[in-house]
Amino acid sequence: MSRVVHFELPADDCGRAVKFYESAFGWNLHKWDGPMDYWLVGTGDEKSPGIDGGLSKRRFPGEGISFTIDVESVDAAIESVQAAGAEIVHPKSAIPGVGWLAYFKDPEGNVVGMMQADPEAK
Repeated sequence: MSRVVHFELPADDCGRAVKFYESAFGWNLHKWDGPMDYWLVGTGDEKSPGIDGGLSKRRFPGEGISFTIDVESVDAAIESVQAAGAEIVHPKSAIPGVGWLAYFKDPEGNVVGMMQADPEAK
């Protein structure tokens, strides 16, 4: 089995969204020191059940909340989801120092990410 390990919140105004989630839920949001504008979202104590996520500028109209599934191999996962009826909407790409990421659209139209951890990804 592969677990959901991350969620992403798209925003039209990232500053407004950061302020909202900090105020409404007490979440800890801080800007990522990476190659894109991205805020890391901490939703609670690491010892408690739940997942953390991220927040970024909305990439296309109607983009909604998505989640990311941890996989051993993004390449194998791409083959698996395509065989099951999904469409790849963002091909495998590197998140430098983090891993490999790809997004698919399931047969119901939901966009989901797949992440292969690899600190050597470039």
